[in-house]
Amino acid sequence: MQVKTLRFRIQFNDRVGIVLDVSKVVSVKNINIISLQVLPNDMYLEIEAVPAADCRRLEKELAQIPEVRAVERIDMMPHEEGERKVKAVLDSVSEGIIAIDKRGLITIFNPVCEKILRCSAEEVMGRHVSEVLSENIPMLKSLKNGKSYDNKEMIVSTPRGRHHYLTTGRPIVDEHKRILGVVATIKDMSQVRDLVYSITQPAMITFDDIIYGSREMIQIVELARRVARSDTTVMIRGESGTGKELFARSIHMASPRRNKPFVPLNCAALPESLLESELFGYADGAFTGAKKGGKQGLFEFANDGTLFLDEIGELPPHLQAKLLRVLQDGKVRRIGGRNEIAVNVRIIAATNRNLEEMLKRGDFRKDLYYRLNVFPISIPPLRERPEDIPLLAQYLVEKFARRLGKTVTGISGGAMEKLIKYSWAGNVRELENVIERAINLVEGEAILPEHIILDHGTGPQLEQVNIPGSRQEVSTLKEVAAAAEIKVLKAALKRCGTVRRAAKALGVSHTTVLNKIKKYNLTNPEEGGSTAGE
Repeated sequence: MQVKTLRFRIQFNDRVGIVLDVSKVVSVKNINIISLQVLPNDMYLEIEAVPAADCRRLEKELAQIPEVRAVERIDMMPHEEGERKVKAVLDSVSEGIIAIDKRGLITIFNPVCEKILRCSAEEVMGRHVSEVLSENIPMLKSLKNGKSYDNKEMIVSTPRGRHHYLTTGRPIVDEHKRILGVVATIKDMSQVRDLVYSITQPAMITFDDIIYGSREMIQIVELARRVARSDTTVMIRGESGTGKELFARSIHMASPRRNKPFVPLNCAALPESLLESELFGYADGAFTGAKKGGKQGLFEFANDGTLFLDEIGELPPHLQAKLLRVLQDGKVRRIGGRNEIAVNVRIIAATNRNLEEMLKRGDFRKDLYYRLNVFPISIPPLRERPEDIPLLAQYLVEKFARRLGKTVTGISGGAMEKLIKYSWAGNVRELENVIERAINLVEGEAILPEHIILDHGTGPQLEQVNIPGSRQEVSTLKEVAAAAEIKVLKAALKRCGTVRRAAKALGVSHTTVLNKIKKYNLTNPEEGGSTAGE
């Protein structure tokens, strides 16, 4: 039980012997002094509690000591106030703070430390730090050599579990450079990942950023929206340039993991040796030239988020086996490491390869194929959905005109027909290139056929399209988009039979479709007749 005490502030004019005089006044009354703190012209006295009458007499006698100006009761000693301020700081910071004295005994252990290391301050205060963590922690090395350390990654196993954190430490020294202890900060590795991701993350893409109007794309986007809500592994198939990463990012942003990392990796872009270390990380000293302290892999960085493995068909056979193990066990082992690290990662894979043919040839593992191909999404090539070309062209013209400082407001009918008739082997990526070229070439406000230079091996020579008056027949981008919208609406109304079903298929509201029917003077199929212009 804590003994109740009384505290006094004694203001005085400095002179030799004043502390002794104060001590005599207290001691002759047989009162125990708990603490005494002397500052210039101020003395703070803490004593055991005494009856009120004795306290008043003591105050009076203290005030009568020569050169004492005033005596007042206070609630807290200066050192107590300082300790409370320090505790408030330690309790409010987002990092764990742990301190040890020169013997290695724990003297500070804040609440964040309690959470990260899963033990209470009451349990560990006064114990040797090696008993709580490990004998090989950098704090103990710093206690011996007096050297600071920064951002050391630590993986420590204790009876309370496995602790993965980043730590920075500084020795505490006196004026004679003698080491009195060490203080260190620790940050849970999941917080480190979140911090890095919050700083480095690119602008994320959502389904609203995907430009489409064709029936096929409406159905595919709806499928992707549905699967996004779960943790199901997704395999995105499609030719190069169809927008597979766009879909992967949109799925991530529509998922419960949207606030965690989205980590893309192109399996075809890295050499085999580097690809392995990027995916799985490596331990300290795993190989010559390895970063001191090791390095976490993308599986660890993507923990609780999404890992997008693009060009999965290019993954070498031995990495296919290692990837399969991670997918089965939910654990990853760094190159050269002994510990397995639990990871919770959603996988989205993508490829433009024929994986089924690769299975027959033995180039792709059948067990991995079935692990990845849980929910396949196939994006059709641009040549199979020409209805999307006017919408994409409009978006790209506005994008590049803004970027290049051009005032392009229209695209000619001849130029648009040239775009629609082209086969687009490079899909949307190739269309981007063609539109950017056109924006660079155009001098007026409209893109004409001669501004459309296609990648068909003829160099800058243009394949002229014989459309009478095409140079003069200039449509605004708004008109082109409206024509595409009418085509999509008419097709949906004809196929679905009712406005409500058409609205659902198009992914818009019933009211939106009714407004579009009125705007374009189309016939409502529920009122009989056919749509205008058929």
